[in-house]
Amino acid sequence: MLKKILIGLTVLAALFLVVVALQPSEFQVERTATIAAPQADVFARANDLHKWDAWSPWAKLDPNAKISFEGPEAGQGAAMSWAGNDKVGEGKMTIAESRPSDEVKLKVDLVKPFAGTSTSQFAFKPEGDGTSVTWAMSAHHNFLEKAFCLVMGGKKMVGDDLAKGLAQLKAVAEAKG
Repeated sequence: MLKKILIGLTVLAALFLVVVALQPSEFQVERTATIAAPQADVFARANDLHKWDAWSPWAKLDPNAKISFEGPEAGQGAAMSWAGNDKVGEGKMTIAESRPSDEVKLKVDLVKPFAGTSTSQFAFKPEGDGTSVTWAMSAHHNFLEKAFCLVMGGKKMVGDDLAKGLAQLKAVAEAKG
């Protein structure tokens, strides 16, 4: 009986390893929201990292996180570093590209809870009297990251965070008029 259990567990472990190996290495999640505010105003809230505290889905998870800024006030080269609790971890994000009112691309380097690099991108397009904002996050995952993502529902977690951030950005941008 013990032998059958061990064989069964070995088969399940092998099956899990195969399923993880077959997961795509490229990870991408995106969400879109329409905001009733001018495109330039919405762009400015993503292009200036000092303004992220008002709408970021992670900002309120640790009010005691240590935040620092470097580089220009906004746009390409602006950077924000943070070190906080287990919910926000530690890392740095840098605006890698900024095209006024159209796009902001960020390089995100995480240190904790695990090391990794990802790209975050905002695209802004006029939609009626408002702005359509698409927030995408992408990364290349190694085997362990693919396993973590599969087991923990990484795409859903990230997608939920992006949707929450866009909803908060919408609330802030629309409240300011």
